[in-house]
Amino acid sequence: MRIGMQLDHRRGFLEAVEELRDLERAGLGIVYVSELYSFDAVSQLGYVAAVTDRLEIASGILQAYTRTPTLTAMTAAGLDYVSGGRFTLGIGVSGPQVVEGFHGVPYDAPLGRTREIVEICRKVWRRETLVYEGRHHRIPLGPDRGTGLGKPLKLLNRPVRERIPVMIAATGPKNTALAAEIAEAWEPIFFHPERAGEVFGAALGEGGARRDPALGELQVHVDVPAALGDDVADALDAARLRLAHYIGGMGARGRNFYFDLACRYGHGDAATRIQDLYLDGRRREAAAAVPDSLVRGVSLIGSPAEAADRIAAFAAAGVTTLSLSPMGRAAGSREGRLRLVEQVAALAG
Repeated sequence: MRIGMQLDHRRGFLEAVEELRDLERAGLGIVYVSELYSFDAVSQLGYVAAVTDRLEIASGILQAYTRTPTLTAMTAAGLDYVSGGRFTLGIGVSGPQVVEGFHGVPYDAPLGRTREIVEICRKVWRRETLVYEGRHHRIPLGPDRGTGLGKPLKLLNRPVRERIPVMIAATGPKNTALAAEIAEAWEPIFFHPERAGEVFGAALGEGGARRDPALGELQVHVDVPAALGDDVADALDAARLRLAHYIGGMGARGRNFYFDLACRYGHGDAATRIQDLYLDGRRREAAAAVPDSLVRGVSLIGSPAEAADRIAAFAAAGVTTLSLSPMGRAAGSREGRLRLVEQVAALAG
């Protein structure tokens, strides 16, 4: 099982990238760079590619609405080029709060747009002359919507790979099925291995039945709050607060994908209480309302023996990459983060 980590540059970007060299030596296999409404991920990924040797890099994630499909393809090809074929294109639809609130773009047809983006990217990477007639994207633009002077073109450069891996971040049943159908990798959030079959199994099976065998087996990248030791109360508290933030505050009442996931895991009453408390500004109380079984189920927090059992459970559920989010004391120092990666890499074999 590969070990990954989100690039956490709250302490400073250059310092975080410098630490990556040590994390790479400690066993880190892939690093993800996010793009919420902060600095763009692309410039940072290019820098990471330049200062690492073997570490795979991934966008985690680029939002589907914020770039044209062709620019997304060009960007992915460029990052794959400067990294020597180490890039994975992570894309997702984000949510209306960010897409409409920060970018001013309508949040519509997330599934259809995602499918068309992936299809267009793969045409560009194969250096086909780009002609695409989709429901949401038409290339070249026709005279009814433009000057009529656009003509079919193909990518000037020859990409390192004509099939750059695509990872789709997906939580709901329909976008999970889409990921299983068209992507090389799927990135769920708050993945509970013992409950994954009943929550995600039908969608994965539906999409997998339509999957092109040329894509290979679906890779599953899972982010896990992580801390190893005998005293992990602080890490559990941090993980509980993180869950409360997503379940309670990441989205509007009635339109929160993470709230919906907690309900699908069987925690509907708790999710409602968490959301009510969080939106009322009572965030610590919201965190306290997160069920312990949910916190521990989606985490890698505990003694080394407990962590080994959790790693085995994730592996049995099909997880191929564990992306560590250090919690508590493990997150507080460079030495703690290095030690965590070393320990998990050794346990994961």
